[in-house]
Amino acid sequence: MPKISEFFGITIYMFFREHAPPHFHAKYGGEEVLVSIEGLSVVSGRLSPRALGLVIEWATYHQAELRQVWGQAVAKQPLGSIEPLK
Repeated sequence: MPKISEFFGITIYMFFREHAPPHFHAKYGGEEVLVSIEGLSVVSGRLSPRALGLVIEWATYHQAELRQVWGQAVAKQPLGSIEPLK
């Protein structure tokens, strides 16, 4: 699972053989959530409200970059990294 960002103990990643809808994975404290890139909504899974809020905040700033990395994942190209939330 290629990591594309990490901040405050939250790891953000995508798989190379992803499925629709375009999404990314976020992992924190043994929990995991899949978040839609377009709607920034939870597709499946669970994170604590605080961690999920940080993930959504980060994704809001980097939505265009997430779309680009999604295209790389679908094309099985090396995935770019995205700046962490500061």
